[in-house]
Amino acid sequence: MTRLTTAQRNAVAELLRVSPVADELGRRFASAGHELHLVGGSVRDALLGRLGEDLDFATDAHPDETLRLLKGWAEATWETGREFGTIGAQRDGLRLEVTTYRAESYDQVSRNPVVEYGTSLADDLRRRDFTINAMAVSLPGHEFTDPHGGLDDLADRVIRTPGTPEQSFGDDPLRMLRAARFAAQLRFAVHPPVRAAMRAMATDLDRITAERIRDEFTKLLCGADPITGLRLLVDTGLADRFLPELSGLKLEIDEHAQHKDVYEHTLIVVSNAVGLEQDGCDFVLRMAALMHDVGKPATKAVGPDGRVSFHHHEVVGARLTKQRMKALRYPKDVIGQVVGLVGLHLRFYGYGRGEWTDSAVRRYVTDAGDLLPRLHKLTRSDCTTRNRRKAAALAADYGALEDRITRLAAEEDLARVRPDLDGNAIMELLGVPPGPLVGQAWRHLKEQRLERGPLTRDEAEAELLRWARDEGITG
Repeated sequence: MTRLTTAQRNAVAELLRVSPVADELGRRFASAGHELHLVGGSVRDALLGRLGEDLDFATDAHPDETLRLLKGWAEATWETGREFGTIGAQRDGLRLEVTTYRAESYDQVSRNPVVEYGTSLADDLRRRDFTINAMAVSLPGHEFTDPHGGLDDLADRVIRTPGTPEQSFGDDPLRMLRAARFAAQLRFAVHPPVRAAMRAMATDLDRITAERIRDEFTKLLCGADPITGLRLLVDTGLADRFLPELSGLKLEIDEHAQHKDVYEHTLIVVSNAVGLEQDGCDFVLRMAALMHDVGKPATKAVGPDGRVSFHHHEVVGARLTKQRMKALRYPKDVIGQVVGLVGLHLRFYGYGRGEWTDSAVRRYVTDAGDLLPRLHKLTRSDCTTRNRRKAAALAADYGALEDRITRLAAEEDLARVRPDLDGNAIMELLGVPPGPLVGQAWRHLKEQRLERGPLTRDEAEAELLRWARDEGITG
């Protein structure tokens, strides 16, 4: 029982940190004749010694009464979750969510939950997704409630449902995706009956909105062990419901093994990318690593010599990535960044053959723009060869490219490659008013800047006049 004692000590230490606020709130509810309990992820995280600044509570009070009890005590309140029985509040740097006991379920057809208020803590805990999230600590008394063995499952590092997984997933199919997410976040194993139900009921995920799926998947990919979560999605068929490109990477290996397993390669690239992060999860980098080769199935070709090729798979992959992320309702700026990285991830190859001029380096930096630091990481992550000599050569080549970028950046402003004449100078020199012609001239001068590097004022003016003559332009 030592492991449980350790968990309980963690919980006590964490609860003592937040207890002034939690106990104050508990006393307010008790004085009004209501129960209040710290529940769900807050109790789980306290037992793991990782309780954050967000606290979840359950109560028998309805939202109007909860709001009344919070007013005058909380520094701020919000009602964005009122339709689900949740009132939010802030106090002493902690974010609190107080939710009325629920007996929530799906009607087996709708994409939205039917919310009904429950009458007891036992009912509320019974309807929760997993046993590790079905524990409670009463306030202000600090009595521990664990009717479904969550503490044992926490110690055994296993994800299990309070009742049958079929009932739990029938109530809310998103819980199947949450199981994979918790496997990735906590590095826990999924109980075999839970895994079997995920496989059998995968199509039920179709009833869930894209936004809810997106949010769970983002948390999964940003977990401490995203590979475990991703494998679970593919093995249970859940990925086929919202990210079929991932399962599609399992290409049939040709009899001569002329190409590596794209699916396994992709998981290694994701793992490599995680290892290069410096300040927590970089979702854009991880998603680009996951999607960088999704264009390969559609571009696979076998040549006369039996060798397999995937010509232009980065172009196809960028298009597929954009379509999939739009379907999952990701923000446009996030989509643009991921798509940009997928489209650029092959640009480096060929550098080691000595084919890159300074112009090519400038274009590489300019096309990457703000994505350049991530592109460096993605390109390095994409080297998964087991051939040590080849791996060392690729690493050396990319190191040389980065050094060359640094050298050029010291000589030129590579971060902002612009023409050597601005629009006003172009109009004055050509004697033309604002219009499309100025834009054409500006773009020509930018191409010259990329090709030749910085020009002097005289050189830039001479180049502009030469271009104007060639185009038949007279001021």
